[in-house]
Amino acid sequence: MSSPDISLLEVSYLSLMEYGAAWELQKEAVQAIDAGTASERLILLQHPPTYTIGSQHHPEHLLLSAEQLKEQGITLFEIDRGGDITYHGPGQLVGYPLLRLGENGKVDLHGYLRRLESVIIDFLAAYGITGSRKPEYTGVWVGDEKICAIGVKFNKSRFRRGFITSHGFAFNISAGIGERGFQGIIPCGIAEYGVTSLEECAGCSFDLGEVAGELVPYFLRHFPYRLI
Repeated sequence: MSSPDISLLEVSYLSLMEYGAAWELQKEAVQAIDAGTASERLILLQHPPTYTIGSQHHPEHLLLSAEQLKEQGITLFEIDRGGDITYHGPGQLVGYPLLRLGENGKVDLHGYLRRLESVIIDFLAAYGITGSRKPEYTGVWVGDEKICAIGVKFNKSRFRRGFITSHGFAFNISAGIGERGFQGIIPCGIAEYGVTSLEECAGCSFDLGEVAGELVPYFLRHFPYRLI
């Protein structure tokens, strides 16, 4: 039986959601979690084709003009997470963990990123795929190709010690996702490496909703919560 002092976690799969709506949802959830009126959450979803530019802010890593973005139906957001530019689109599982960190006065922000990476690495291992880290970068790699990008924000609590996390990870699932979206940018500002997907590495197809469900136990392995 789970210990009663383990926090509750609400997990939801929202299928396809426009990026701006998901960003607003995160902001509202962070405020509610901080105020103690909502449980911590893990939101899993997909976005329509979208580029997001993080706090490192290198607009030169976007290779398309405003006209080309419009022609290709890709929206652009400058947002408040860490990191550089990345792509979100159908065939990619995006996870937004909205969690409390450091209420006990001990905050390991670097360790939080490593735990997110471990969730994906363990999931890949179950399919016989070796995921790894690169010391100079955040994210998960298969060889020299990135399969999962990670960019987060630590929102300082207004009512207690610590932070509430937002933003999160983008796990490439469908084959060809790199051709659809990543060619218009220098992903995360890293020109020397490419991107890959779960389907390309495993050599078979996946249902993204099923992957979302399969991923949850690996998340709970590294973030011990009780599901609502």
